[in-house]
Amino acid sequence: MTKVVIIGAGHAGGTAAALLRQYGHEGPVLLAGEEPAAPYQRPPLSKAWLKGETDLEGLLLRPESFYAEHDIELRTGVTATAVDPAAKTVSFADGTVEPYDALILATGSTARKLALPGADRPDLLELRTLADAEKLKAALAPGRRLAVVGGGYVGLEAAASARALGAEAVVIERMDRVLARVASRTLSDFFTRYHRDHGVEVLTSAEVTGFEDGGVRLGDGRLIEADVVLVGVGAQACSQLAASAGLACENGVVVDETARTSDPAIWAIGDVTFRPIPVHGGRRHRLESVPNALEQAKQAAAAIAGRPAPAPETPWFWSDQYDVKLQIAGLPEGADRQVLRGDPATAAFAVFHLAGDRIVCVEAVNAPAEFMAGRQMIGRATPVDADRLADMSVSMKAVAAA
Repeated sequence: MTKVVIIGAGHAGGTAAALLRQYGHEGPVLLAGEEPAAPYQRPPLSKAWLKGETDLEGLLLRPESFYAEHDIELRTGVTATAVDPAAKTVSFADGTVEPYDALILATGSTARKLALPGADRPDLLELRTLADAEKLKAALAPGRRLAVVGGGYVGLEAAASARALGAEAVVIERMDRVLARVASRTLSDFFTRYHRDHGVEVLTSAEVTGFEDGGVRLGDGRLIEADVVLVGVGAQACSQLAASAGLACENGVVVDETARTSDPAIWAIGDVTFRPIPVHGGRRHRLESVPNALEQAKQAAAAIAGRPAPAPETPWFWSDQYDVKLQIAGLPEGADRQVLRGDPATAAFAVFHLAGDRIVCVEAVNAPAEFMAGRQMIGRATPVDADRLADMSVSMKAVAAA
């Protein structure tokens, strides 16, 4: 019987283990992860967990009993140290060696570190794991001041949660706008205004030069005072295990449409992968999102279980901040213009990115109809009339049908 070993017990790895059983795989399944907890959801860490709105039971992907009930061996708190593709074995830090017939790497990503004075201070926080979230949660309280270095989604979500807990918050971004690498200027401007309206100080074009007692030092000499400092400047793929095993790596582990690596017996899924996106012409990207983790878990599990490959999906992402739900579908690459539908002042609008007469990306703020229709139109490469798309008197259903 085919033995499957899964390295990484996060959203991707946990889902792949469950899908293997769902898809009829009867051989042994070993799911091994570095963290002490069973597979859990990471997105709530910067939101519901920080605000005390959920507990560990609410975070878990599945009850811990699920794994034993489905004959999945779950090993937590273990670190894989080496993969030997020739021998088809995985070595662990505790000295154990596990053979495999099929291996799934779901090692995720880790917070990017800053090479600055004071960046190794033990009181600096990041937000990738449950343990990280616990430290941040314990540090936030009324009267405390949080400085967030990095104006990306996680940083903005943490700032919003800090405000909900009565703490002060300041966001420090070195680019000229928040979300500069991942969103349109319209979206950046909206979130900047929204955070400022909720009492968050937003500093852009602000270069951090070091960390010291009392806060964050900027290039212009200012000390941004803070009781708590959270660094959120992106993430790097945890691809060292794959690279040392000789697998092709480039901005992550290189995989094909079935999540298979350069070794036919090894798959990789989730944040760690550099993967082709069929709806975007097969161009490769490294995506950090739950939908991406789930899609690739389906691909790997289907391939190993001998099932037909699932249909390609349109990438999508989300972020919750205050009472705002942001949903994004597609990637804006190749876009030559943007169409705004709705009014950002109402906190309900969408920005559509078009390449010719095709939508390639939609950013929807409190606009579920625009998100759903946009996502479907991206997947189908449906031509669109830009004037009708911008006209709020024309329903999205009618726009999509035209």
